[in-house]
Amino acid sequence: QVQLVESGGGLVQAGGSLRLACAVSGRTLSSYAMGWFRQGPGKEREIVARITWSGGNTYYADSVKGRFTISRDYVDNTVTLQMNSLKLEDTAVYYCAAGRGRPPYTTSYDYAYWGQGTQVTVSS
Repeated sequence: QVQLVESGGGLVQAGGSLRLACAVSGRTLSSYAMGWFRQGPGKEREIVARITWSGGNTYYADSVKGRFTISRDYVDNTVTLQMNSLKLEDTAVYYCAAGRGRPPYTTSYDYAYWGQGTQVTVSS
């Protein structure tokens, strides 16, 4: 069992920044991929970024590449999504996920554990 709790969401102006954190507890994550997904109003859930826990290999959706950074902290046992240059279209509920599906770990089916989500709202 893996437990994930997101935090850091909120309201921010376009062009601003937010940092989302995912606190991880439970079984070891050594063989897991950690992902951030989001679901905007009227949209399907989509991958934002992911990182392998042990190797640190990262992937970013084209829509956030160059603006968002995913990282993991072994000491604090957290996964962070640093979001810069936020756009209105970034507005969504952001979910942290953990799983050990298969490379490249870019689909929701690769993830068995999910957090409750945190709302990010970008205003003009």
